[in-house]
Amino acid sequence: MNEYKKLFRSFIYAFEGIGYVIKNERNFRIHLSCIIYMFSILLFSDWFTLSRTDYAVLLVVSAVVLSLEIVNTAVENAVNLYGEKYTKFGKIAKDAGAGAVLIAAIFAVLTGIAILFQPDAFINMFMYFKSHPAMLILLLLSIIPMTLFIFWGNPFRKRK
Repeated sequence: MNEYKKLFRSFIYAFEGIGYVIKNERNFRIHLSCIIYMFSILLFSDWFTLSRTDYAVLLVVSAVVLSLEIVNTAVENAVNLYGEKYTKFGKIAKDAGAGAVLIAAIFAVLTGIAILFQPDAFINMFMYFKSHPAMLILLLLSIIPMTLFIFWGNPFRKRK
């Protein structure tokens, strides 16, 4: 039974790590917000024609970006643990971690463009919002809480 407790605890720790990043890392919240909007549109509309493989590719590239953002946070905190004093190697580690996230994000966007470049879908989306202005207003209003989430994350977190 002890092994099951250890396994269960490992999941708890992983979720705590994800929670930390959501609460404290603005860039993670930016990526997460974009992914939420993208999949919301893809799953709740019929504008885009996607195969299961297309969905799988979008899920994988999204997971890679979010995962690398978490790894970058781990690297930054490990460097900071070593000391607050500036070091050349600390800068290299932090910059390389950020560069890895940037490369993944750029290629995720390019992958999204390759899969989602469907002019008819965008025309249908435009026509839908043109004929349903209340839905457009609702979409635009959703940007307000998402922006607050991105820039302030956890409103109850103590600021530095």
